[in-house]
Amino acid sequence: MSLSDLWFILIGVLFTGFFFLEGFDYGVGILLPFLGKTDTERRQIIGTIGPFWDANEVWMITAGGAMFAAFPHWYATLFSGFYLALALILLALILRGVAFEFRSKRDDPQWRARWDWAIFAGSVIPALLWGVAFGNIIRGTPIDGNMNFTGNFFDLLSPYTIITGLAGLAVFILHGAIFITMRTEGAVETRAQDWARKMVMPVIAICALLAVANYAQLDLFTEVGVNPGVIPVATAASLLAVGYFVWNRDFVWAFGMMALTMVLALVTYFWFLYPNVMVSSTNSAFSLTVDSASSSDYTLKVMSIVALIFVPVVLVYQGWTYWVFRKRVLADTKALHY
Repeated sequence: MSLSDLWFILIGVLFTGFFFLEGFDYGVGILLPFLGKTDTERRQIIGTIGPFWDANEVWMITAGGAMFAAFPHWYATLFSGFYLALALILLALILRGVAFEFRSKRDDPQWRARWDWAIFAGSVIPALLWGVAFGNIIRGTPIDGNMNFTGNFFDLLSPYTIITGLAGLAVFILHGAIFITMRTEGAVETRAQDWARKMVMPVIAICALLAVANYAQLDLFTEVGVNPGVIPVATAASLLAVGYFVWNRDFVWAFGMMALTMVLALVTYFWFLYPNVMVSSTNSAFSLTVDSASSSDYTLKVMSIVALIFVPVVLVYQGWTYWVFRKRVLADTKALHY
């Protein structure tokens, strides 16, 4: 295995961690106006992700930084071609971060309600657009022989990529509902359980539609794993297990199966994409590959040394954070400052 292969795997791991951790953050933000009937309840909901949301976004920043250093051609083509979509994601995340900080600055119901809807918008936009972006990467975008994106924003929208976006959005909402059930008590916990049960069938339905679209567009089941595609089949089985545990109100197991589902889905995605990093719909010969898009061996060696030193530190720190704030958030206004 070459260093470029190793860094492709590491970037896949970083995006997997990002979608799993930030996924329930997005879900919590989307559900905030619907689960929280009073200001106290909404503060309780925000408190479930208060200690974690900004650290979870570091996974995205780290993945982007690793892509920039290890695969500069991939980074350049992706960020120039998806510029408007990524700019919208960035603006939404800025709005979301500002809303978390500003909503508690005035004791005014209308002021707080507006910032709550800002949290909703700042969560739903990236949740949808990340799915669209990854759908485009794997399906293919217009790229010429000079690694330049030759399309426009509307070329990124197709029935397939809209399905991938809606599937990601639905999964994140379910993920967030399950997370809230594990982090709250009282009326909020009960509503989150009901929402999780309501979301199970729509999530399974949209993911089944995505599986059909994958089969039609990508021939995924015959190119990943062994026929008929052991990893996609395992992904589907774990998603059905999520539904089973949600319906039986065993949300700890449901959360674990959701984690497994998302990990297997991202493994399937990157396994199918390899050895490409971006597929050209213009001509397959123009696709960016792990070898053609990577930095020099010296750069990758230096990056590997740095990663070996600092990645374990970051993982230990974030794990410690989750351990310290592992208890449920109570509906106690004195303990909440959001």
